[in-house]
Amino acid sequence: MIPLSVPVIKGNEKKYAEEAISSGWVSASGSYVTRFENEMADYLKVEKTAAVQSGTAALHLSLLLSGVKPDQEVIVPALTFIAAVNPVKYLGAEPVFMDCDDSLNIDCRKLEDFLKKECTKSTLGLRNNKSKRMITAIIAVHIFGNMADMETLVRLADEYGLKLIEDATEALGTKYTDGKYQGKFAGTMGDFGAYSFNGNKIITTGGGGMVTAKNAADVEKCTYLAAQAKDDPLVYVHNHIGYNYRMTNLQAALGVGQLECLEDYIRIKIQNYNYYREGLKTIQDAALMPFNEKARNNHWFYSLLLRSKTGKRDSLIRQLKEAGIETRPIWKLNHTQTMYQNCQTYFIEKAPFYQSRIINLPCSVNLSEADMDFVIEALKKS
Repeated sequence: MIPLSVPVIKGNEKKYAEEAISSGWVSASGSYVTRFENEMADYLKVEKTAAVQSGTAALHLSLLLSGVKPDQEVIVPALTFIAAVNPVKYLGAEPVFMDCDDSLNIDCRKLEDFLKKECTKSTLGLRNNKSKRMITAIIAVHIFGNMADMETLVRLADEYGLKLIEDATEALGTKYTDGKYQGKFAGTMGDFGAYSFNGNKIITTGGGGMVTAKNAADVEKCTYLAAQAKDDPLVYVHNHIGYNYRMTNLQAALGVGQLECLEDYIRIKIQNYNYYREGLKTIQDAALMPFNEKARNNHWFYSLLLRSKTGKRDSLIRQLKEAGIETRPIWKLNHTQTMYQNCQTYFIEKAPFYQSRIINLPCSVNLSEADMDFVIEALKKS
């Protein structure tokens, strides 16, 4: 079986993990946690980062520090992994689902229409005319490592007084190469940025995540809340509700080793994407989805768009599985999930089209040309 996406451990990860074990510091503190945070901050060109338990924890803390309260609303994408939506409900707030554009990212044109036509701005904030709830924040996901339209998103968030949270869990290393935010990394332009180091991400700590913020004090608050909000750790004084969200030293040791490989991994990801694209160009009814031309995208996942009618996707996934190739459909749309079927949506039209016609191809960093040739030939025969 050629797997969809597996971690590659080829650098100093084992050495650093053994050092962490030898030191006795394997839990939620230790020198590697600090080192991983500092080296990630240097890489992203930000002042501080906070290492946490998962990308979901990073999003939860970002929403909490954005001031999201019960019975308020957060605008979220319909097309994304559900982990970008569930933390809204952790805080007792409600999601409002927005369509995707042709990049699979949140549709900024529809978002602007919604804010202008369906909401009222006042000194109290932004109110949803339909639900009468206040809207606090926008979560924008860089789908499959493809840079969202951050220039428009930042402008709209500023204009309407909303916090902007970048879900960059799939987009570590993606950065603008042109435009207003040239040189800026995904996750560093909004009020908060969230990263994930799950096993299938471009670098991994087995599990784990990271938080960035426009205001360095907010990063410090994330670290404080993630460590059970200890105001006096000696006598166990806690003045706020805290969480068990800290990354372990052992995970961070893996992360330090993986971060050293990141730029090489991105180079390989781009190289393999181009190899696939060249090999698949003669197929008439399918093509790889493009990436944002104004950015150096990390090319985390490769999305094959099927131009034929709905139904082809599932049969193709089965055929490839029988041939020994693991693929995956895009996620079930969030507004159709049982928990969210009664939530407000806004002209969701493109998301169902892409959801029914996209499969993700094997994209591990250790793919060989022979592996990719095998996938390409299997697609040509299907």
